[in-house]
Amino acid sequence: MMAAALGPPEVIAQLENAAKVLMVSARAPAPHLSIRLRKSPFIPTFKVDYVLFQAATAIMEAVVREWILLEKGSIESLRTFLLTYVLQRPHLQKYVREQILLAVAVILISSGNPTVQTLACSILTALLSEFSSSSKTSNIGLSMEFHGNCKRVFQEEDLRQIFLLTVEVLQEFSRREHLSAQMSSVFQRYLALANHVLSWNFLHYIAMFESSQNVLLKPTESWREALLDSRVMELFFTVHRKIREDSDMAQDSLQCLAQLASLHGPVFPDEGAQVDYLAHFIEGLLGTINGIEIEDSEAVGISSIISNLITVFPRNVLTAIPRELFSSFVNCLTHLTCSFGRSAALEEVLDKDDMVYMEAYDRLLESWLTLVQDDKHFHKGFFTQHAVQVFNSYIQCHLAAPDGTRNLTANGVASREEEEISELQEDDRDQFSDQLASVGMLGRIAAEHCIPLLTSLLEERVTRLHGQLQRQQQQLLASPTSGSADSKTLDDLYEDIHWLILVTGYLLADDTQGETPLIPPEIMEYSIKHSSEVDINTTLQILGSPGEKASSIPGYNRTDSVIRLLSAILRVSEVESRAIRADLTHLLSPQMGKDIVWFLKRWAKTYLLVDEKLYDQISVPFSTAFGADTEGSQWIVGYLLQKVLSNLSVCSSEQGLADDTVQLLVTLVERRERANLVIQCENWWNLAKQFASRSPPLNFLSSPVQRTLMKALVLGGFAHMDTETKQQYWTEVLQPLQQRFLRVINQENFPQTCQQEEVKQEITATLEALCGIAEATQVDNVAILFNFLMDFLTNCIGLMEVYKNTPETVNLIIEVFVEVAHKQICYLGESKAMNLYEACLTLLQVYSKNNLGRQRIDVTAEEEQYQDLLLIMELLTNLLSKEFIDFSDTDEVFRGQEPGPAASRSVSAADVVLYGFPTLCNQYYKLITFICEIFPEKIPQLPEDLFKSLMYSLELGMTSYPLKIMSSEVCQLCLEALTPLAEQCAKAQETDAPLFLATRHFLKLVFDMLVLQKHSTEMTTAAGEAFYTLVCLHQAEYSELVETLLSSQQDPVIYQRLADAFNKLTASSTPPALDRKQKMAFLKSLEEFMANVGGLLCVK
Repeated sequence: MMAAALGPPEVIAQLENAAKVLMVSARAPAPHLSIRLRKSPFIPTFKVDYVLFQAATAIMEAVVREWILLEKGSIESLRTFLLTYVLQRPHLQKYVREQILLAVAVILISSGNPTVQTLACSILTALLSEFSSSSKTSNIGLSMEFHGNCKRVFQEEDLRQIFLLTVEVLQEFSRREHLSAQMSSVFQRYLALANHVLSWNFLHYIAMFESSQNVLLKPTESWREALLDSRVMELFFTVHRKIREDSDMAQDSLQCLAQLASLHGPVFPDEGAQVDYLAHFIEGLLGTINGIEIEDSEAVGISSIISNLITVFPRNVLTAIPRELFSSFVNCLTHLTCSFGRSAALEEVLDKDDMVYMEAYDRLLESWLTLVQDDKHFHKGFFTQHAVQVFNSYIQCHLAAPDGTRNLTANGVASREEEEISELQEDDRDQFSDQLASVGMLGRIAAEHCIPLLTSLLEERVTRLHGQLQRQQQQLLASPTSGSADSKTLDDLYEDIHWLILVTGYLLADDTQGETPLIPPEIMEYSIKHSSEVDINTTLQILGSPGEKASSIPGYNRTDSVIRLLSAILRVSEVESRAIRADLTHLLSPQMGKDIVWFLKRWAKTYLLVDEKLYDQISVPFSTAFGADTEGSQWIVGYLLQKVLSNLSVCSSEQGLADDTVQLLVTLVERRERANLVIQCENWWNLAKQFASRSPPLNFLSSPVQRTLMKALVLGGFAHMDTETKQQYWTEVLQPLQQRFLRVINQENFPQTCQQEEVKQEITATLEALCGIAEATQVDNVAILFNFLMDFLTNCIGLMEVYKNTPETVNLIIEVFVEVAHKQICYLGESKAMNLYEACLTLLQVYSKNNLGRQRIDVTAEEEQYQDLLLIMELLTNLLSKEFIDFSDTDEVFRGQEPGPAASRSVSAADVVLYGFPTLCNQYYKLITFICEIFPEKIPQLPEDLFKSLMYSLELGMTSYPLKIMSSEVCQLCLEALTPLAEQCAKAQETDAPLFLATRHFLKLVFDMLVLQKHSTEMTTAAGEAFYTLVCLHQAEYSELVETLLSSQQDPVIYQRLADAFNKLTASSTPPALDRKQKMAFLKSLEEFMANVGGLLCVK
């Protein structure tokens, strides 16, 4: 009543005073005051920003509510006035300007004029971009908290209003049967606007820490009415059906649907609402895509929709929808997966740049994995028939006609000849590993169908391959000069076998990096289930007869299916080996050779000498054929070893095949139980002698292959042997290496002959072998190998002088030390560890002397040119990992030396930044952080210049992160280094020491980082730990920093908020002490501190 009695000036004054109170308190306005503001829109006379904001809101709402009552002239006059008002006041607060422009956009949208509506869409798009994230926010000198509050207000009120307006426009357009080109353009703009809204990263926390990666739709409760209305969902399906043939518009409409498919969070009041929403969505999806031919531009979008439905909605919600609807959904998923798989295979053949179907296929296969691995909500066998269809489709796409569709275009015509595979092209087993893993899992689900299918296909193709090679041999014998007449047939067979082996490998075994390999439970259960039907003797006969067709052996149908599948691949291997012995190597496929040994390595890790203690139940055929102390395991070890020898005799020119072959050899000997069988084979001893004598063809193998071969031979030497045999083995394997090396380096003219190719090859081969020996280190062989290697290390240091101008040799010498330190130092006792350290220190001194004064300023150089620096830092890091080393007990070792001379002289922090090489930079900071963590007590003892260099490096790593010069990982490493340094200062209590003064400086840096700079949540954790330790050390300086910050605040409300936040921050740890319990309490308080005022002083 009082307000009604006042005149306009009085009302304005009252509203502005009230608004000031609201803005200062930084709280949302009280509803009654907001209403009064909106009922008094005297825009020209208002001076307070908040009043202007509410007046613009009132105009916008009035326009929407009373559009049909307003005269055209009044509307145009209002629009012109608002635009003029904004243009004439460039210093308006951002949120006021945007709200007035939002009111203008509403007026423009409602006009019905396409040109004007396009302008309105541009205004709205600019608004969304401005508020969408802190990174896109304009730099206007306001705090991040202010930006965050603006976004919060915008997304709760205006963003929803924009979405509803956009929906109205899309509804209007969707009702029209024909659209002009201009109207289509407007339609597309508003569809893109809807996509922008639905892809909004809703802010539920401080703006400084938001992420824009993989944003799912998680709006607040206030959006419930707008998004749970089924008509909204139906509209977007209708829109897509209308425009799906326009690829640009289809991408936006599908992205809108994909975002709606990811809806989750507080917008759903309960599980029932989720079930209803999901059911309606799946009905709309099936109604849209069933019975139509998917366009190329739709594939990725549709796969994203399905992926979101399966991964975002809880499984209990997915299974709560009507059974028939869920069944239809899974059938649709099956159909789409098979269809996209065929199209993806065609894309690959045609070598398309944009592999849309491949991306869509990968996404659907991932969705299948999510479903089939959930045995809690789906009974066993639920997806079997679907798995069969997807598996069959994959196999068909990768087989040549007539059984498959590989290399056929959509019209069924053979495609162009395949181009030669590039050396740099990734191997299929790596490039398509995710696909193969998914298909392999589906094959296990349907093992009853898939294992016999693979066996049949492989057996049939290996028979054809054998026949083709025999015919080729006969042709060559009859006419040696004639060319190959039927290479196309062979190529098709090799490609078929290639894919069948890959699928079999992924079906029978998993990748087990760092884990104990286990037979997949589905395979074990399948074998156990049929074991009563199996004749063990026949199974063993088929396994042990790779040279014969399985069908030629009586009773072949009563064999274990898994073992018969293995025997099919062994038959492929046998055909290849016989072709090699018949001098038909030129007709063989190196890729097939790689596939065979890759499979055998993968299979042997999991099945060979299966450890029955790891399983509740074991298949009798498996334990009989591959178990410990069985003839089957002895035979197969001998066969695999023979395969290795056969390959190494001919594959010196095929790097990939040789590498896979020696990896198989390592697998055979890396477990002691398998190695015990290997050393009983005469071929193993022959291989060892041949390699030790550097006889052809092994001496032609590449250096990395020879390194791995040496590793295998050393591992084999630790199998169970009597003392005399073991001594004989080492004499034959290691002694020749030592003798040849000493013979070369002890020649009087070695400095003159060292650059001769033969000599360099001998030195390189020895160094590679030493790396291989180090890589073979295990806890039970380290004593023998260390003593052997130490004799070489001293001589290797001498080689540093001889080859100081030959970077590749220097790098290899350092690499030997790196491998020895990495593999052995954790096992060594103190005495031997010190011997290794002294050798490494001497190496570093020689390296440092040879590189003293060397300039590294070529910013265009490749990072590989600095491989020596990377290796040096890796070596130092490995040495420092031996925590028991006590420098103080061995001062005589370092007397007269600067600690870490090579590290300090070879690279500095400024160099690291100058080079701009991330790997080098990260390794450098890992090293100095490691030094600070392991030996903080040694840092104060560093010479002054080295100490300053280290402190400068830490400061540079921290201050360069906000400038994007260095990575967040580097900054995090520097923060982790500060904690032990501050703790060391606290122990020493030397307040005038350089380190104490340096940590005081770092307190200011970390303080500013937390309070004034934008950073990630991960950085907050690392900075918090360092900050607490620094505060404990410099309590007075911390109080001074807080007081200085508070005294600079002119706004009393901000001053009080900060003061309260700082008091609460240290309340749980007063006075702060280096106590774990207090530290954890402080870190928890810091999280609250950052949430409350973290963005208050960070200005953008």
